[in-house]
Amino acid sequence: MSLVLESGTSARRWRPSPFVVASMGLHCLAGLGVLARPEAWPLATGAIAANQALLTAFGLWPRSTWLGPNLVRLPEASRARGEIALTFDDGPDPEATPAVLDLLDERAVRASFFCIGNRARAHPDLCREIARRGHAVENHSCGHPLSFAFLTIGGFRREIGSAQATLAELTGSAPRFFRPPAGLRNPLLDPALHGLGLRLATWTRRGFDTRNRDPASVASRLAGRMGAGDILLLHDGNSARTASGRPVVLEALPRVLDAAARAGLSPVTLRQAEHP
Repeated sequence: MSLVLESGTSARRWRPSPFVVASMGLHCLAGLGVLARPEAWPLATGAIAANQALLTAFGLWPRSTWLGPNLVRLPEASRARGEIALTFDDGPDPEATPAVLDLLDERAVRASFFCIGNRARAHPDLCREIARRGHAVENHSCGHPLSFAFLTIGGFRREIGSAQATLAELTGSAPRFFRPPAGLRNPLLDPALHGLGLRLATWTRRGFDTRNRDPASVASRLAGRMGAGDILLLHDGNSARTASGRPVVLEALPRVLDAAARAGLSPVTLRQAEHP
């Protein structure tokens, strides 16, 4: 099965992942089996139910590649250069994002910010400032809906396409990568992303800084086994607060940057990792 989709001025052919192809084949075989032998319907129903359970499980596994391409580590050439990628989700946030930008500037480090379209629209100057300072603004949906993983292909196109238009308008550069809310999705996301010219990117390791209030613990989860090619996930939006009320990302980030420097690792944007 293939589908020709337009991206810019060039046409690309989308093909489902081998597991999705196998799932479609299983559904067809189960239907034909029931037509040929109606008494076999319990077996066919059980096979379809088991397959649906697997599809759901892979959609709930953010780092899964079974439903389609998913960037969970930087490319081989980037790893050879000793690079890692810092990524920030859920912004822009008027309290945390400017401070994150200052911390990155102090180390001359570039990062990828997965921005929510509605938040970018509410804070347009801050979104532009992210890009002005040399960071990459990427797509994290329009409204970060809790129901994102249950959308139809049309729903995905509207939700992601709206954010894509907003972020491109504000920064003058269309996002190239997309990260789903909480990393959750279903098999219909892959063709929607192809149609919008976007690539799915999740992470290698995360610090759980939206609920962990201890900066040392957050930094340890990210930097404890950090190596070349890692994609690290933090949050400039929806960050948990330390005991003093400060966004935990602001105290965890310097520790992560120190650990990267000690290990001789260079933080880059996802775009730089692919096209230095």
